Amino acid sequence: MTKKTKKSSATTKKSGPSWWQKLWSLTWKLSIVGIAVVSFYAIYLDQIIAQKFEGQKWHLPAQVFSRSMALYPGAAINHPQLMAELKLLGYRKVANPRQVGEFSASSTRIELWRRPFLHPEGNQAEQQVMISFDSEGVSSVKRMSDKRELAVFHLEPVLLDRIIAGDGEDRLFVRTPEMPSMIIDALILVEDRSFYDHFGVNPLAIARAAVVNITAGRTVQGGSTLTQQLAKNFFLSSERSIVRKVREAIMALIIDFRYSKDEILEAYLNEVYMGQDKARGVHGMGLASQFYFGRPIGELTVSQQAFLVAVIKGPSYYNPWRYPERAQDRRDLVLRLLMESDKLTVAQYKAATESPIGLRSAAKSVHQKLPAFFAVVKQELRDRYGDSLLKQSGVKVYTTLDPMAQEAAEKAVLSTMASLDKRAKNVQVGMVVTDKYTGGIAAMVGDKQPSYEGFNRAVEIRRPIGSLIKPFVYASALRQADKFTLATPIDDKPITLTNEQGKTWSPKNVDKKFTGQVPLLSAFKNSMNVPTVNVGLAVGVEKVVATLKKSGWNDDVSPYPSMLLGAVNGSPLMVAQVYQTLADEGRYRKLSSITAVLDSQNQALDVSRVPSSMAIDPATDYLVQYAMNQVVLSGTAKRLGAAFPGVRLAGKTGTSNDSRDSWFAGFDERNVAAIWVGQDDNSKTGLYGSSGAMAVYQAFLHERPPLSLRMMPVNGVINGYFDRTTGAAMQGNCNNIIGLPALDSSYHPVANCGESLSWWQKLVGQ
Repeated sequence: MTKKTKKSSATTKKSGPSWWQKLWSLTWKLSIVGIAVVSFYAIYLDQIIAQKFEGQKWHLPAQVFSRSMALYPGAAINHPQLMAELKLLGYRKVANPRQVGEFSASSTRIELWRRPFLHPEGNQAEQQVMISFDSEGVSSVKRMSDKRELAVFHLEPVLLDRIIAGDGEDRLFVRTPEMPSMIIDALILVEDRSFYDHFGVNPLAIARAAVVNITAGRTVQGGSTLTQQLAKNFFLSSERSIVRKVREAIMALIIDFRYSKDEILEAYLNEVYMGQDKARGVHGMGLASQFYFGRPIGELTVSQQAFLVAVIKGPSYYNPWRYPERAQDRRDLVLRLLMESDKLTVAQYKAATESPIGLRSAAKSVHQKLPAFFAVVKQELRDRYGDSLLKQSGVKVYTTLDPMAQEAAEKAVLSTMASLDKRAKNVQVGMVVTDKYTGGIAAMVGDKQPSYEGFNRAVEIRRPIGSLIKPFVYASALRQADKFTLATPIDDKPITLTNEQGKTWSPKNVDKKFTGQVPLLSAFKNSMNVPTVNVGLAVGVEKVVATLKKSGWNDDVSPYPSMLLGAVNGSPLMVAQVYQTLADEGRYRKLSSITAVLDSQNQALDVSRVPSSMAIDPATDYLVQYAMNQVVLSGTAKRLGAAFPGVRLAGKTGTSNDSRDSWFAGFDERNVAAIWVGQDDNSKTGLYGSSGAMAVYQAFLHERPPLSLRMMPVNGVINGYFDRTTGAAMQGNCNNIIGLPALDSSYHPVANCGESLSWWQKLVGQ
C-alpha cells in the first residue's frame, strides 16, 4: 500500500462523527420526539379537561323535597306543629333571633328568621316574621321590618333525599360566593398555602415532602397542590405510581393555565371526598355540612367550618362518630393555624376549641327512607314526563309529603302493629294520609316495617273495603231530601234477595239481631247492614256506584246489592281518594304526590293540572260529615272519640267477611287517613275495624295531635227538628223531638205538633 493511500484512509477515519456527536444527535432527536409525544399527550389531556370543566362537571342527583309549609291567617297549623317543623329543618331556638336560621318562641307566638330558599314559584329571600296563634291555628303572620301582615308565608321544604346516579356519588353544589370565607382560608392554610402563587404544581413542596418522607422512612407528608388533588379526583384513580403522578402534574399545569383560581377552588370544594354515608360517597362541602351537622353550610359555626377542612385529610380516620377525640384534635389543629395566621383572634380560638363539634345525631339519617311514597312519586314522574327525567342532572322535585305526618304515621304503625301482632300473628298494614286542603298525599306507609322496600300495601293491595262504602250509600240517599233525612226511619227486618241465577242473599247485622225500624243516623253511626241495604235499594245501586265513581273510585264496580256492604275491592290509596272528597265538602280532586318539577336551570316543567269537580253537593256532604262525627262520638268509633274529648273528628270503621280485613277512614281539620290491617294470605285476623285499623289511626293522632273539625254550616243546611219516632219535620217547641241538620230546600215542619203522624203517613204514601 502506498503512502498516499494510507494517508487517505487515515483522513477518512478521522473525519467520521465521534461517539459523543452520535449521542448528541440521538438525544436531540429523541427530545424532539419526546416533546412531540408530550405535546400530543398534553393536547389529548387538555381536551379531556376542557370537556369536563366546560361541560357538565357533575351529574347532580335529582333532589326530592317535601311540601313547603304555608302559614297564613286561618291556616290549620298549631304552635306545637310549627315548633316541630322548625326543629326538623334545623332552626336554632334562641332568646332573640339575630341571624338566619334562628327563632324564639312564647306560648302563643314564634319569631322566626327564615332562610332564603328556592321555591317553585321563585326565589324566597330571607325574612324575619312574627307568627301568632289562637285556638283555631295561625291567627297572623307579620313581617318584622314594617309590621305588615302577610297574606301567605312559606317555610323552606325539607330535602327528603337525592336520587343517585350510577356512580354512587352524592353532592349538593355550592357556589364559591355562598361558601363561608373561613372555610376557604382554612383550606388554603392546611392544604396548599401557595395556591395563588404556583402554576398548578409546587416543586418546592414536592421536594420538601420528599425529604420529610425519606427522613421518616414512610409517607407522612404530601406535596400535591389543590390543583393536583382536583386533577386526581376528577380524572385519575388513587393508584400510587410514577406514571400516575406525572399525569396528575401535567393535568394540574393545564388546569391552572386554562382556568382561574376561583374556578379551580369552586370545583375542588364541590368535588372533594368528605366521607361515606353507607353506600353513598359524600362529595363536596355543601353535602358534608348536611351530612355532619344537618344544616346549610352558611349557618355553621367557626368550629364546624374548621372540622370540615380537618376531615379532608382522612374522612375514615377522622370519623367523628367513631373517633371523636381524634377528630377534635384535628379540628383544633386547623383552628390553631387560623389563629396563627390572624384569621381568628385568641378569644375566638379559645371559644371554638372549647365548643363541641355539634354533630347531628348518628341515629337520625340524612336520607328519608320512604319506599312507599317514593314509589308513588317515581310512578307519577314517569306518567307525566317519561322514564328519562330522573336521569337528568340537577332536577328538583317538589312533593306533597308532610314530614311531620309521615313521622307520626311511621311511629303509629310501629307501636300499634307490635301490639296487634300479639293478637293476630303476621298482620300487615297499609296507610295513606292526605292533606285535606291541598289534595296531596301527606304520608304513606306500605309495610309494618315502614322502611322496608317491597310490596307496597298502601297502593297495591285489593281487598273488600266493607263498611267504608256506607257513607256513599247514605250520601246518595240524603241528596234525595224529599225522601231521606238523618231522622228518617229505616226498616231493620230480615230480607232475602234473589239474583237472576236464582241465588239468594240474606244480609244480616253484625250482632245478628233486628230492631224492626231505626233512624237513618243510628243505622249509619252503628254501621248496621240491613238498613243500609234497604237504603241502597231504595236509592238504586247504580246511583250509589255513580256517587262512588264521581268521588274518585277508579276501578270498576259491579252494581250488585252486595256492593252496598262493601263487596268492592280497593286499596288504602283508593279509599283515601274518595274520603278526601268527603272531607273536601264533596269536591273531587285527584290525589297527587308532586306539586312542581324544576330542571337544572330552575325552570318549571309543564304540569297538567287535573280540574276539580263536584261529586257530592256540599250541603249533602255536610250531612254525611255530621253523621261521621256521630260515628266517633257514640257509634262504632266511640273509643276514638273518648280518647280525644272535645275534639271534633269524623270517621268510619270497616270490616270484611270473617274479620279478614280491618279498615278505618277518617279525618280532622288537617288530614284524611285511610288504613288497612290484615293478613297477606287473606286469612282471618279476628280484628274489626275498631280494634285493628282504628287503633293505628288513634296512635297517629296521639303522635300528631288533631285539629278539631270546624264544620262550618254551608249554604242550604239548617238546624231542623224531627219527631224521634216518625222522623217527621217538627216545630222546635214540640215534644219527643231531636235537633238535626237538614237540607233547607225540603225542610217543611208541620203547623202544629199534633199533625206529625198524618204528615208522616202522607210522606211515605200511606
